[in-house]
Amino acid sequence: MAKKPDLDDFRVPFFDGGKKLKPFDLTSVDCSAKPFSMGSKDLDRMRLSEVGAALDELQEKLHAQRRQRVLLVLQGMDTSGKDGTIRAVFHEVDPLGLRIVPFKAPSEREAAHDFLWRIHAQAPMAGELCIFNRSHYEDVLVPRVLKLIDEDECERRYRHIREFEALLADSGTTIVKCFLHISKDEQRARLQARIDDPTKHWKFDASDLEARKQWDDYQQAYSVALGATSTEYAPWYIIPGNSKTHRNVMVAELLLRTLQALKLEFPPAKESLKGIKVE
Repeated sequence: MAKKPDLDDFRVPFFDGGKKLKPFDLTSVDCSAKPFSMGSKDLDRMRLSEVGAALDELQEKLHAQRRQRVLLVLQGMDTSGKDGTIRAVFHEVDPLGLRIVPFKAPSEREAAHDFLWRIHAQAPMAGELCIFNRSHYEDVLVPRVLKLIDEDECERRYRHIREFEALLADSGTTIVKCFLHISKDEQRARLQARIDDPTKHWKFDASDLEARKQWDDYQQAYSVALGATSTEYAPWYIIPGNSKTHRNVMVAELLLRTLQALKLEFPPAKESLKGIKVE
């Protein structure tokens, strides 16, 4: 009997101070795998709706408590589906208590500070489920590939990220980080679709083609960054993403497990309201 897939099978091994004999290799995960598919796109969409309803109830309790915080980080190559994942996974969720933060290239003011300055300001508040569409990882991936920072600075930034995420976790933030993993062929198809459809031209940027030329460099940079920053308090999960419906289901299942583990409940009833009748 085949082993039932487990979400932790796709978790990047926890950082151990760089003592691993074999560094994490992103290419070891099959982008086309669909371990959490229900068997068809229609069934996957049905499961996503079921999980979405459960997420809506749990998020309402999180918001009502205003005590704990949840941060979902979405990273991936261009066209990996960060926007689509957000739309699909949170389609059933009340936007109350939900906040989405898209990170672009740093502004002049942001770049004048340390690279985590703009990130910390957007960290989730008590009772909030916050989604980072791209994140602080851009500031160690892009500069590394473009050779704007050296190895020593990369290592410092990995350490700063681990320490920053530890601070968030110690302050009551539950962190889940997802790398949406697509193949180079799948990216080509998605970029071409944007070029061929005039209604999607706004999503296309010529810089995407330049970054695509450095595909292998980015895969290597991601492998190193994921391995250096996956921790018990802020784990990375690799989400096979060539199938959009499977990607959505897997992220939703991961978030559902995360919120269920928080044992969320509505705040206790207020005795002062007992017996009050509204006239």
